[in-house]
Amino acid sequence: MIRTPLTAANSLIQLTDTRIKLLSAAGFSTMVACTKTLEVAVVALATSLCMVILAGLPARQLFSRLITANLFILAIWCITPFTTPGHVVISTWIFKASKEGLVQALFITLRCNAILFVNLALLSTSNPFSLAYALLALRVPLKLVHLFFFSWRYLHVLNKEYERAQIMLKTRGFDPGTNLHTYKTYAYLVGILLIKGYDRANRVHKAMLCRGFNGTFRPFHRLHLGSKDSILGIIMFLLITMLAAMEWIPDLHR
Repeated sequence: MIRTPLTAANSLIQLTDTRIKLLSAAGFSTMVACTKTLEVAVVALATSLCMVILAGLPARQLFSRLITANLFILAIWCITPFTTPGHVVISTWIFKASKEGLVQALFITLRCNAILFVNLALLSTSNPFSLAYALLALRVPLKLVHLFFFSWRYLHVLNKEYERAQIMLKTRGFDPGTNLHTYKTYAYLVGILLIKGYDRANRVHKAMLCRGFNGTFRPFHRLHLGSKDSILGIIMFLLITMLAAMEWIPDLHR
């Protein structure tokens, strides 16, 4: 199922210019990714959680996305504590978990969720069209903008093709298992999706040329910064500065 942008109430974050939100998300995420201090990661997670609450995102959709992302982080908890050398705190049969490994897994979890929260709060409150226009306004290379926009625009088309192929397999009595027939079937399925995707891309390209597309996006309205945009930009700048100070000024986290 293709994910769509989360819908939120008319909060300050949602009404802010998309360029400010992009720059804020990039700066905050970079700061959190570079931190090596557990206290900074905790503060970053608490801050990003407050931003999600202020953005007014739907709880059900938000929880669903958090579960999906943290399933990958769960693998870190299953590996890192048992592979990191240090003081053993848990010993079960041949598996020994170290204190350093548990702290490292916790540290990674805090940073990943802080980055996830801030991106959900800032970017999920903008539609893909606004994001594409903002990327162009920020001088992001045109090819990267095209890749982002058309990937989002036509992923659901490939998803529909995949669902139709799955129905076709079920009507023919296909029962997947761990055997050569199953592997061949899924290989054919991937091949069909690639061929249909290539064919659809050619048809879309020709249709766009017929409509006069010359490789540039024409925004429907001019982007301009207002007082509300400045407020969020200043707040995010101060938050990033605070985290940087906590990280690189030793006296602040003693």
